Amino acid sequence: MDTQNSKPYADSEAPQVCRACEARHGGVCATLTASQLVELNKHSTRRKVDAGSEVIGQGEQVSSYSNILAGVVKLSKMMADGRQQIVGLQFAPDFMGRPFLEESSLTAEAATDAEICAFPRALIDRMVTQVPDFERKLHSQSLKELDEARDWMLTLGRKTAQEKVASFLYLIATHIDPMKATSTTFDLPLSRADIADFLGLTIETVSRQMTKLRKEGIIVIENNRHVIVPDPRRLRNAAGID
Repeated sequence: MDTQNSKPYADSEAPQVCRACEARHGGVCATLTASQLVELNKHSTRRKVDAGSEVIGQGEQVSSYSNILAGVVKLSKMMADGRQQIVGLQFAPDFMGRPFLEESSLTAEAATDAEICAFPRALIDRMVTQVPDFERKLHSQSLKELDEARDWMLTLGRKTAQEKVASFLYLIATHIDPMKATSTTFDLPLSRADIADFLGLTIETVSRQMTKLRKEGIIVIENNRHVIVPDPRRLRNAAGID
């Protein structure tokens, strides 16, 4: 493997599957040279994950990491008494996994039909130590997730029910499509029950606030799951985001 700190690959030099990858520009693979991508591609496996299927369970041994190529993955933690809490969502082109962690501390489950590209843990752990740009990209994603977790603590701790629901919708609108800064139309990746769990609200409260946002013209809901955002600025304001 080429472990020199050189410029990211040119499309013409990358493996065909990498050139066609939906997440290649924004994900960790964007930091790799053509030869490093060739090495990674030899050991990678692309697979589809049906909605509701686990990618990895809490407490399982970690044998691989993954790039999310499409879809939404929900992360949850289970307490000793069986209670479970959704603690985060991941979108394309996020990297799933924590290098050098032998046992998963979370359950990762496909919230929608998803596609992932999986890599052996040993190979990624080695690349982290050998490719500085790769390590920096993972570090950058970890810091981004930390910042988002702190913002979500504010949402859960201080915002009103309407602001919480609007914040959730704005989160989906700004992350569901990696090619767009904000999507004005999307399908809800979580059920009302999961949204309530994620926001610390009841299902009835989530439904009431969705209805209120719809009546105020901030969102349009079709077929109970398809959301249209006519003006993202109004949704952002409703979420109480500066």
